[in-house]
Amino acid sequence: MARINITHTTEYRYRNPVGLTRHSMMLRPDDSHDLRLHHAVLKIDPEPSTIRWTHDVFNNAICVAEWPQTLRTNRLRIVSTLDLTHHPEGPSLPAYSLDPAAEFLPFSYSAQEIADLARLAERQLPDPERTVDTWARRFIAGPGPVRTLDAINAMSRAIKAELAYGARYEEGTQSAAQTLALGTGTCRDFAVLMMEAVRSLGLAARFVTGYLYDDTSGTTRGGGATHAWCSIYLPGAGWVEYDPTNGLMAGNNLIRVGVTRSAEQAIPVAGGYFGDANDFENLFVDVSVSAVPLR
Repeated sequence: MARINITHTTEYRYRNPVGLTRHSMMLRPDDSHDLRLHHAVLKIDPEPSTIRWTHDVFNNAICVAEWPQTLRTNRLRIVSTLDLTHHPEGPSLPAYSLDPAAEFLPFSYSAQEIADLARLAERQLPDPERTVDTWARRFIAGPGPVRTLDAINAMSRAIKAELAYGARYEEGTQSAAQTLALGTGTCRDFAVLMMEAVRSLGLAARFVTGYLYDDTSGTTRGGGATHAWCSIYLPGAGWVEYDPTNGLMAGNNLIRVGVTRSAEQAIPVAGGYFGDANDFENLFVDVSVSAVPLR
């Protein structure tokens, strides 16, 4: 358990004064059994004329901001400050926490569950050469049945061990097949690879966006920044989180802010401006995450 303070700053700069379109911000986590939100402040400059909170189709908390059409500015600065307590879910879940029918791969979801999980179990990205399928099936190859948790854990560890991590600040996410071909990717690329790989085995997966706080070992990758990982639905255990960038399981060090079907739906700040294409100058993003262990 740890007390976490997060300051997430996003600043857009423009060469000439521009107008601002409606912006949507996915920056506030919801209280849950593993997270207690004590304080959340969102400061926006210039100040919007209208701010409202809503929930998207995935029930993520979304802030929607609008400005007068007459406003012109050279800068948009958004600062989100969070104070929360994180209660990690603990060590890796034992096999007996799964429903007996789901302990080994392959398995099928119940008729009641598949009605809600079907879209999340579908492949979302092209894989014409079936590269991802081939890669995923190595974890269930061999004689005899393969335990579900063992296979998924091995997949997460393999992504960390076999693929090079590198920060990339451009928008967009590589396809799972591209990540395997290049042998490198960001946290969001690794999350998408794992999602597509488990979906090829018939499992439902979601993209998770949030923050990673480093522990005292200093060995985690992607800490002190926005982070991405995935969750997989396992009957009996529910949605279990995996961070393939670091080979972590079950939510240790992970502060979940939003969950979506695809990476493209998980944008911390989304919006635009009125002006010429060359009016945009640059984007600055800074995330500060501090953690104080609690007894």
